[in-house]
Amino acid sequence: MTAPIDPKPISPDLSVSPQIAVADLPALAAQGFRAVICNRPDGEGPDQPTFDEIEAAAKAAGMDACYLPITQGRVSDDDAAAFARARAGLPGPVLAYCRSGMRSATLWSLSAAQDKPVPEILAATKAAGYDMSGVVRRIVNGGRTPTDTADASHDIVIVGGGAAGIAVAASLKARKPGADIAIIDPADVHYYQPGWTMVGGGIFDAKSTAKTMGSLIPTGVHWIKAAVAAFEPDANAVILDGCRVVKYKRLIVCPGLKLDWHGVEGLVDTLGKNGVTSNYRYDLAPYTWELVKGLKSGRALFTQPPMPIKCAGAPQKAMYLSADHWHRTGRLKDIEIGFHNAGGVLFGVKDYVPALMEYVNKYRAELNFFETLVSVDGLAKKATFRVARPDTEPMLETVDFDMIHVCPPQTAPDFIRVSPLADAAGWVDVDPATLRHKTYDNIWSLGDVMNAPNAKTAAAARVQAPVVAENVVADMRGKSPVAQYDGYGSCPLTVERGKIVLAEFGYGGTLKPSFPKWLIDGTKPTRAAWLLKERILPPVYWRAMLRGREWMARPEALKVAAE
Repeated sequence: MTAPIDPKPISPDLSVSPQIAVADLPALAAQGFRAVICNRPDGEGPDQPTFDEIEAAAKAAGMDACYLPITQGRVSDDDAAAFARARAGLPGPVLAYCRSGMRSATLWSLSAAQDKPVPEILAATKAAGYDMSGVVRRIVNGGRTPTDTADASHDIVIVGGGAAGIAVAASLKARKPGADIAIIDPADVHYYQPGWTMVGGGIFDAKSTAKTMGSLIPTGVHWIKAAVAAFEPDANAVILDGCRVVKYKRLIVCPGLKLDWHGVEGLVDTLGKNGVTSNYRYDLAPYTWELVKGLKSGRALFTQPPMPIKCAGAPQKAMYLSADHWHRTGRLKDIEIGFHNAGGVLFGVKDYVPALMEYVNKYRAELNFFETLVSVDGLAKKATFRVARPDTEPMLETVDFDMIHVCPPQTAPDFIRVSPLADAAGWVDVDPATLRHKTYDNIWSLGDVMNAPNAKTAAAARVQAPVVAENVVADMRGKSPVAQYDGYGSCPLTVERGKIVLAEFGYGGTLKPSFPKWLIDGTKPTRAAWLLKERILPPVYWRAMLRGREWMARPEALKVAAE
């Protein structure tokens, strides 16, 4: 049973919503809507009704219907004008919809830019749950984006100053010391996010995972301290918040993921209190350890949302380290542990599952698959999950808790999802080997935001950075790509304090061990892997990866297919 449609008003005569069903039309008519506009192309999703079906149901309900399909991430100025004409020709109020409502909200924002103040447009869409930062430059300029002049221009522009962005800048500088490179990022602080699991387990101090951004930007690289609002790849331009334009010859896109804390009802209101925590935030990881130390008995829940997420092992790492502490202090017998995973397996690469299951059994953790956290009531200490197991009707289930560790839903940032760089799912569309954009040959992407089917980990970015650097330099020399990425990712699964299952794998789940089996057998928990995680990887991150020293990350030569 699907949830009833919930239209979000963004003007007196227009509301937007995600995909509607044929069965929704009578209810929409009863709510007073007199017309619908479909902004989603037919066939975009397998569970989507065709426009003809929607139109027939609308007419039966006494409503008009208009088909204005927009490819995701490609809302043109002409599309916005067509949307304005369609609204003007339909009786109101009107409901516009697409997959999520984002395209419809964008169309309204651009079409309204001629006669509404920008703050009013941004406030209306924000109240409806849609972030228009990705098109703010176009809104400010009456719905169009001028890119004829630039406020700054660089040979190479890197969007994002996280692990991927600084690493690729350092790798480029190591190859071409005189290259004109700029990094765009508004943050003052750079975080070693893989360390937050250890903070939540009482092993690392949170302060050791943070350094100032200025101290890490490679020497000679310009730092543009601003947020990106939009891309104009046909004009080789990046639009910043505040409507400044930065031009480039080559662009590297790596802004990371958006943690959608608002994607779980009630979560934002209770994070950091009432026993609700997450190692996915710097300021909350210490609270995880406080809760673990303080819990003497009761129920502890650990959640994992639908993929993709950064460091897919992190939700269960939190569970293992917490359970290990309770085991060592003799409290485990009085604590019930539940792991609620939206997916159907404990870990995506089956070779590592047997070792992990030994710890699941040791800690008496209950595995609950196909369960997605949808709401949290911190004061009542209740979590509600959407249970959607195969061949069963979806249902809601509410579970009491004394402590809950939440991994939030994650998406590409909004300014990426609505950009011409994105694929239909909202991720930067790259060749999985060369990491070059499939449409724009002077754009590359790495890190969590691109659509190659690899694990989204810092270890993956460490290997991707030299690949992108090699291929960008080759392009600067007029050559074809020379390096390839094999999908490598690593997830050090902290199964207990002092032991780690070191999962290393590439595309298709192929095992990619970095060490001989006698030193570290990744399919088993080892002390050596723990020492790697605790003692070796942090300095490798700060002193090697972010400085262009590619320890065990030399790029592999591109294999050219036989003619």
